[in-house]
Amino acid sequence: MFPIRDTERSYSRPVVTILIILLNVLAFLYEYSLDPGQRELFIHSYGLVPDEFRMQNVFTSMFLHAGLMHILGNMWFLWIFGDNIEDTLGHGKYLLFYLACGLAAGLTQYVVNTTSRVPMVGASGAIAGVMGAYMVKFPHSRIRTLVFFFFIMFLDIPAWVMLIYWFGTQLLSGFGSIGYTQASQGGTAFFAHIGGFITGLILIKALPTRERRWRRTDPYSW
Repeated sequence: MFPIRDTERSYSRPVVTILIILLNVLAFLYEYSLDPGQRELFIHSYGLVPDEFRMQNVFTSMFLHAGLMHILGNMWFLWIFGDNIEDTLGHGKYLLFYLACGLAAGLTQYVVNTTSRVPMVGASGAIAGVMGAYMVKFPHSRIRTLVFFFFIMFLDIPAWVMLIYWFGTQLLSGFGSIGYTQASQGGTAFFAHIGGFITGLILIKALPTRERRWRRTDPYSW
């Protein structure tokens, strides 16, 4: 299932979400301006390598991506779900929330696979936290979804259904991957997704949120 858009309106400009997307795009463009050898060194230096753990790399790895489809998919999910969570939390708390989810995601993957020498990159752990928060705050929002099931079709699916399905696939894939070494192979950091999602579920309940309804009359709202 691939989300196309949601029905939950945002009443303020998602400036932090846009900034995060721009930073990811700029980092990606720089990354792919390097020759293959320099790019490999860059990824190793700023990605999260569990066997050479450095706390600052938990944060730098959140702005790097392994390829065009990787960044396009991540930024699309962030654009769909991020604006509403930013609107709910406010810009400052949303930025801290996003970084905290990314931190939890990176640490979760590290704890599960401390000996891996493969750099982990990508914003998907932090975005998983945004998705977890969305499920709590807007469970009945409808997600226009592209579904591949023998044939392609579009369905309007409640957010809670889609996001529980997504989380379930991460759980199954994550625990299914236990026992397979990733010391010399790449792959998806499923436990980063799991850690980020659960962190988002918890934090959105703990953080104070702001009233959104008054923004309905703002002619400049998105």
